[in-house]
Amino acid sequence: MLKWIGKLGRPAVLGLSVCAAGPDLGWAQTAAATVGSAVSGADTAWVLISSALVLAMIVPGLALFYGGLVRSKNVLGTINHSFAILCVVSLLWVLIGYSLAFGPDVGGLIGGFDWVGLRGVGLVPHTTYGPTIPHQAFMVFQLMFAAIAPALITGAFAERMKFSALLIFSALWSIVVYCPVAHWLWGGGWLAGLGALDFAGGAVVHLSSGVSALVCALVLGARDGYGKDYMGPHNLPMVLLGTGLLWFGWFGFNAGSALGANETAVVAFVATHTAAAAAALSWMVVEWVHRGAPTVLGIASGAVAGLAMVTPGAGYINAFSAILIGLAAGGLSYVAIIMKGRLGYDDSLDVVGIHGVAGVVGILLTGLLASKAVNLGGADGLLLGNVAFFGIELLTVVVVGLFSATGTFVILKVVDRLVGLRVSSEEERMGLDISQHNERAYS
Repeated sequence: MLKWIGKLGRPAVLGLSVCAAGPDLGWAQTAAATVGSAVSGADTAWVLISSALVLAMIVPGLALFYGGLVRSKNVLGTINHSFAILCVVSLLWVLIGYSLAFGPDVGGLIGGFDWVGLRGVGLVPHTTYGPTIPHQAFMVFQLMFAAIAPALITGAFAERMKFSALLIFSALWSIVVYCPVAHWLWGGGWLAGLGALDFAGGAVVHLSSGVSALVCALVLGARDGYGKDYMGPHNLPMVLLGTGLLWFGWFGFNAGSALGANETAVVAFVATHTAAAAAALSWMVVEWVHRGAPTVLGIASGAVAGLAMVTPGAGYINAFSAILIGLAAGGLSYVAIIMKGRLGYDDSLDVVGIHGVAGVVGILLTGLLASKAVNLGGADGLLLGNVAFFGIELLTVVVVGLFSATGTFVILKVVDRLVGLRVSSEEERMGLDISQHNERAYS
């Protein structure tokens, strides 16, 4: 063991020592400062519960939702995407991601390395990141957001990406794309400085993942047999179960972003539910008129679209505005998915049509409908005469979209050079369950 450590060299050993000491230093600082601190038990409990709710969105929520949508020969591989990404991103977030996204600002572009390995991130509240909750509670809440964003992207290239490529892509995307965008809007970066608002991840999560999903679908190309073979969902009950878990967990996603058991959490909770219900009905009606029947898959997809579109404005709008957002989400996402077929790109599980559209439109509708009468910490939108705020939200859409697209394209090219992106045609016909994991979901 000593011989092995010696081979690492003095710099590596010192680096490991700093990382290992980091959390202890944070807790030591906490032990002296917790007495008389502003920690609220109720707020802390709500943020921890919300963290668990967002975890349930990833696994098993998103895992089952995506797993039911693919063909039976790919269900295990697809479900495993969410599990594997959760594990990879969790470790990266603790080691370096949290520091890059929320650490002390460096030029408005990225966080510094001050909190690498959670050094100094203990139980003392941070004045910006939840003044009534321990700093580590905020960190773990944000960890779940960092994990779900790349997991959403996997729906665009489902049934055709190598598992090794998935792991490398997810790790690089989390650091190169997600962390800077999170810093710009939530970590004191330049967009936040301009006054941009994104309550719970319309741009940070849905826009970035939706645009990245489009790039992935275009770069990887269509699945073998796309447009010829039947590629419908193999298990709709599994899809509905996943949808229910996503809806359930989304209350933590949105209402938890209030960072406390307070009035803003109630506003976000109500907006989240009403938007989801309105979007599910909106999609159902549009599909009923267009195709002659309301499908179960359509109602489930509409609910997810509504949940995603209301996310950026959930804490800044009233219930009536949430209904309007939900109605827009169901109809627009349905049209976007119909257009996908005409444009010819293979976004396997409609990440672009649901999350990409929701991210763009949700941010813009926040710029239109937000009201200080609902949340003094927010802003008045365009309908209340604030043209400048709407312009800032529009700028957010353009900047985050372009950055996510460029970063994703570069990462894909790097991964392709390292291990290759796609499985072979034979492996694809065999199915990812067997070719990538040597397992079967069903006998």
